[in-house]
Amino acid sequence: MSKPGKLLAIDGLNIVRRVYEASPEPDSDLKAGIALRHAFSSFRNVLEVHAPTHVLAAFDYGGPNWRHELYPRYREGRAAMPAPLREALPEFHERLRKAGVQVVSLPGVEADDVIATGVMRWLNEGRGEAIVATTDKDLHVLIAHGALVWDHFKNEWHDDAWVRARFGVAPELLHDLLSLMGDPTDGVPGVSKIGMKTAARLLNAYGSLDAVVAGAGILKTPLGERLRAEREILEISRRLVHLRTDLRLGVSWNMLAWEAH
Repeated sequence: MSKPGKLLAIDGLNIVRRVYEASPEPDSDLKAGIALRHAFSSFRNVLEVHAPTHVLAAFDYGGPNWRHELYPRYREGRAAMPAPLREALPEFHERLRKAGVQVVSLPGVEADDVIATGVMRWLNEGRGEAIVATTDKDLHVLIAHGALVWDHFKNEWHDDAWVRARFGVAPELLHDLLSLMGDPTDGVPGVSKIGMKTAARLLNAYGSLDAVVAGAGILKTPLGERLRAEREILEISRRLVHLRTDLRLGVSWNMLAWEAH
């Protein structure tokens, strides 16, 4: 029996955009170049810290994806990627490939879906541990399936206990929580006037979003009325926060194998 592996899934733009936006300078080719040099160092650092056997670096392809087809207002409030950074990304991807890191970017889906597909496949095949390098809350649901999340910017692990302390629910209920409360950064609507605490209280009382919706039928309160009235938008929110795990990634485990360069 071969020894267990370690998959490191890196949310590429999560690192790149955080590094780019940390600089107060106006958008320019120079700013993009400096940010991507720092981002490359961040990638190297994450690889050194975790010493994985396999690496999946996922990047958004850009343009509309399946969530926009479901809900055209998805992400409408989010600022577009600055042109100098967008134009410099292909060269950055090439630099990563030359360093032995496989970049996966698929049209019509987001990096979150790529990561979820890769991580779930890895865990379901019993290949070893899985680490997701991201600060994206959506991907924390993978903790429920045995993955761990690494926040590169704070140098800290996020596990089951961290999710419960931060969001008030277990990782397996995180997407139900986001469905109820919405996510303004992604334009996920949620139910009006339901924040994190109310959403967590409902889910912990009822046990799941389905049970909350079923229970709303007898709630004679303004909250019950809103849950009934906004059932359709709640279902759309639930589908928006759902991570796809059925993608054809176009890469094999051999292609994702990592050896320190």
